[in-house]
Amino acid sequence: VQLQASGGGSVQAGGSLRLSCAASGVPLSRSNIGWFRQAPGKEREFVAAERSGGATYFAESVKGRFTCSRDNTKNTAYLQMDVLKPEDTAVYYCATRNSLRVGYVFSAAGSYDYWGQGTQVTVSS
Repeated sequence: VQLQASGGGSVQAGGSLRLSCAASGVPLSRSNIGWFRQAPGKEREFVAAERSGGATYFAESVKGRFTCSRDNTKNTAYLQMDVLKPEDTAVYYCATRNSLRVGYVFSAAGSYDYWGQGTQVTVSS
């Protein structure tokens, strides 16, 4: 299983970016997908998640600004980030999990088995 994250970059506050997470070796259509981020000197934190059935969850800090989606024909998940703020600056990671596992906690990094390499998002004020 491999996840390839892309789409990061540098934007000004108020701008938008769309992150992509292309998967191989696992059908994202049947997978739960998580998005996490890690800022310098901070712990990795939960950003968003989307269950295979389509339910989505967001951290309070991004709720109303970020959305999740996926394109099953491309086996790719997306994180649309709007109204970006300087505090959104971080390396963003996508993750998924073995569908046979039980006990899914969408906000827990330990619930995910496979991780992308991360993509840098920098928001300037």
